[in-house]
Amino acid sequence: MTAEDTLADSGLHFDDLNKLRVLEPENAQQTGELKEECQEFVGKIAEFQKMVGSFISITNDLAQEVEKEKMKAIGSRNMLRSIAKQRESEQKQLQALIAEKKNQLERLRVQQQALEKQEVEQNEFIDQFSTT
Repeated sequence: MTAEDTLADSGLHFDDLNKLRVLEPENAQQTGELKEECQEFVGKIAEFQKMVGSFISITNDLAQEVEKEKMKAIGSRNMLRSIAKQRESEQKQLQALIAEKKNQLERLRVQQQALEKQEVEQNEFIDQFSTT
């Protein structure tokens, strides 16, 4: 048995640089590769988290803008309803005023006809006394 075999049996190995190692060279290499892959994975996860954070931030900003526009739209709709109700109320007031003025006009016509009739009667009465 050689010295290397004796060391290998006790769990000690030499690497490519002839350094004494506890792990077999193959296991050490696989461990190093795994470490590099893990570091790459962690880097990718960090990059993914940044992208997700950015996406969430943009989504939140967009949600706030949408909410703001929604409130503006609701305010505009309420204002339009208010204006429509106000116009309807004004229209009813104007219709009531028109009806009142028509009644007043009719009353004044009747009064005018009565006064014209009275004038005719008085003129006839005057004519009767003046011709006699």
